Amino acid sequence: MASAFAGLPALARPAAPLRPIVISTWNNAKANAAAWAILNKNGRALDAVEAGARIPEADPKDNSVGYGGLPDREGRVTLDACIMDEKGNCGAVVFVQGFKHVISIARQVMEKTPHVMLAGVGAEQFALAQGFKKENLLTKESEQAWKEWLKTSKYKPSMKDFNLNHDTIGIVALDAAGNLSGACTTSGMAYKMHGRIGDSPIIGAGLYVDNEVGAAAATGVGEEVIKMVGSYLVVELMRQGKSPDEACRAAVERIVKRDLTKAKEIQVGFVALNKAGEFGGYSLQTGFTVTVSSHQHNHESQPVASHFS
Repeated sequence: MASAFAGLPALARPAAPLRPIVISTWNNAKANAAAWAILNKNGRALDAVEAGARIPEADPKDNSVGYGGLPDREGRVTLDACIMDEKGNCGAVVFVQGFKHVISIARQVMEKTPHVMLAGVGAEQFALAQGFKKENLLTKESEQAWKEWLKTSKYKPSMKDFNLNHDTIGIVALDAAGNLSGACTTSGMAYKMHGRIGDSPIIGAGLYVDNEVGAAAATGVGEEVIKMVGSYLVVELMRQGKSPDEACRAAVERIVKRDLTKAKEIQVGFVALNKAGEFGGYSLQTGFTVTVSSHQHNHESQPVASHFS
């Protein structure tokens, strides 16, 4: 099967693992650069994906993650994140308000509590106890965009919304020691119902890591990813022998098979990285990209093939 990357030849299976390597959803070169700075010094994949995810979380120009994220329909910025390491340990926070680096809070949940997920006020109390600073995340630009939206209050995510103002960064890495980790952080869909949670902080949906096989992350309409436990599915398809490209494509095609009419109107994309250092991706619609960093790739953003291309 041809590679999912437009205009690129199929990836040959390397004789030895291609590592270290980090990939992320969309055009996230700065995030990859932060992750690569750790991986290139033989650092741990877990540290790399956390460092990478923190970059868009702190960027007020990124209106889909962290500070500057577009608010819900009540004008509140609510954030979700999860993280998973090579041992299957994971942590997540959902419906968090007032804390920029929710990916780091999720890691603290993983490492310092007996739980996997904390929500809302409880997650915020935990963050304060861990020394995280509470601050206002609604920028003037995001507030103005919300006020413009209020004039019509129409809520129907479009392809333009997802390809220009996408809703997530998912980042997965394979380090020099051969271990995988992943992270995912988001402010969710703009103008969503207050309290809505998508796939991004849900282990198995927005992110999944299996150190024997590979890792995957999702982006787009989270409800559709949750219904199919999408990232877990991609990893399991790789376990069955599919390449990352093939696994991502098979997952997307299940969405098409379930509801062709809806599939034509929304965007969902997957990226995947296997234990051999091969990477791939596939999406419903055109416009989705993956950013790659390794000794062979210099934080390159590449388009992936799509079902409705």
